[in-house]
Amino acid sequence: MKRNLLYICAATLLLNACTNAEKPKEETTTTVSSSDTGAAKTDEWVPVDSATATKAWMEYATPGEAHKALAKSDGVWTGETTMWMGIDAPPMTSTSTSTNKMVMGGRYQLSEFKGNFMGMPFEGMSITAYDNYKKKYISTWIDNMGTGIMKMEGTWDEASKSMAMTGKMTDPATGKECDMREVFRMVDNDHQVMEMYGPDPKTGKEYKTMEIKLTRKK
Repeated sequence: MKRNLLYICAATLLLNACTNAEKPKEETTTTVSSSDTGAAKTDEWVPVDSATATKAWMEYATPGEAHKALAKSDGVWTGETTMWMGIDAPPMTSTSTSTNKMVMGGRYQLSEFKGNFMGMPFEGMSITAYDNYKKKYISTWIDNMGTGIMKMEGTWDEASKSMAMTGKMTDPATGKECDMREVFRMVDNDHQVMEMYGPDPKTGKEYKTMEIKLTRKK
């Protein structure tokens, strides 16, 4: 089920988009004390006995069916990538290779990617987890075209064999964060499709910035 988070410069694609996207509204917060409402505080530490704590940690650390599903994507995959710099921009295509491997006793999947972007070598790495407590998939991504870490999370829909994930990335030119959305679909055991969506540089409207068709290498 692994999405093979081949972001192939998703950061680069969205930098200009973030610059012109609508500025998020500032949030205001109002603090209400328990003395004002008469309600009990909710942030107080709740004591937990050692037996309960040990049981909870064991359950949290034990790989389950979701981790087995991740492991099915272990191996080498080739990717056919199509990218768009804007809604009306012509598509750019490239090829890539990714290698997936479960690590730490089957708890996480490490993915290493190699490809090219606009004639330049590109490499990236992701770690995908299934958080037993949150009941969600969580992924992090780093590459050689940035110094930050992108994080996304989402859930798997067994009926459609797809996963929708959301997250944010930083635009270093403005210091703003942009919303990201990814849709991953498992076609069959040897074919997967990943789509990335972000804001258009000119309008700020969401559009498909990238599509990667993945084929298991045999």
